[in-house]
Amino acid sequence: MANTYDAIIIGGGIVGASLAFHLSERGRKTVTLERKFTAAGATGRSSGLVRMHYDLEAESRLAWASFDYFRNWPDRVGGECGFTRTGFLQIVAPAHSATLRANVAMHQRIGIPSLVVTADDVKRLAPSFFTDDFEVAAYEPESGYADPVSTAQAFLAAARDRGARLAQDCRVTGIETSGGRVTGVKTTQGDFAAPVVVNVAGAWAAEIGQLAGVEIPLDTWTHDVVFVQRPPTIRYHPTVIDDSLFMYFRPETGGLTLVALEDGNRFGESPEAETERVAPGLAERIVERLCRRIPGMEAGWLKTMHSGRDGISPDQRAIMDQAGPEGFYVACGFSGTGFKLGPAVGACMTELIVEGQAKTVDIAPFTLRRFADGQMLKGEHSYEKIWR
Repeated sequence: MANTYDAIIIGGGIVGASLAFHLSERGRKTVTLERKFTAAGATGRSSGLVRMHYDLEAESRLAWASFDYFRNWPDRVGGECGFTRTGFLQIVAPAHSATLRANVAMHQRIGIPSLVVTADDVKRLAPSFFTDDFEVAAYEPESGYADPVSTAQAFLAAARDRGARLAQDCRVTGIETSGGRVTGVKTTQGDFAAPVVVNVAGAWAAEIGQLAGVEIPLDTWTHDVVFVQRPPTIRYHPTVIDDSLFMYFRPETGGLTLVALEDGNRFGESPEAETERVAPGLAERIVERLCRRIPGMEAGWLKTMHSGRDGISPDQRAIMDQAGPEGFYVACGFSGTGFKLGPAVGACMTELIVEGQAKTVDIAPFTLRRFADGQMLKGEHSYEKIWR
């Protein structure tokens, strides 16, 4: 059969693209089925941060393993991912200073280049910042951001050079099984056969799971992003997650700053809902907080706004597992933080599929079964939930 493969990947975002790349490296013949076009979902609207600061060690390990790809992209993958080193700061309220110190100690034990800096140090790193409202921050001098669309496209281009196929504008309408295992899928472009089907469908992952009889506890999370033109007086700033003000921001080409809030996000919208609309009053909220951290931004001006959407799990952590019929795998629920993990997730899922166990990073904590067992993931030195 012309449409017979070793593995079918449902979703053409960063995780699906990374998975196609890594499976093709192992000599597996894959097809990636994308309902629209490459990076049309959460990946294409990702803010693209590349950093390793998490309060859960398994996530930091995934980010650290992925960082080697971003840093050495031409040699490891080929093409361009647009990685830009800016330095990264994690700012926390004084109540979380001890927690931040403990998390940086964990990162250093892993090998991540991270250190605790004082508010005075931050002022030297970013003179335009107001720094009187926090005590310490975490600083990753090697971190920054990348271009999510270019990253996904480069992964898929490298996979296709090894024989992988990409089918765009191809919606999955059914999962075929026989004798308790998957045998293929039905789509708007016909039937595809394979003994392995991987659900990396982002905000649509719960719907795909239902086609295989697998209940995946996902909601949708809609996130608004604003681009602000920096005034000439502010030519540079690092990439920042500012938990004390519930926002993050990073520089963008053209003298722009990308900024978004961690609170006031919209949950439960249809995966199909449009993503050009932003929440009422968003611009005013963003400007107020950004100017609290960088007072000189008052002389800047708004450029554009948009939203993006991802699947979010009950504990706001990823799901990576074999579930339901034999040969059916899930890698979803990344809850808006999956881009920076994508390279390592593809490697780990490939190891799980080919060898029966992930070796690059132990992904056992991300099992789907944890929700039924009441074992929500929580950082060893936990901050509050990211999205509120």
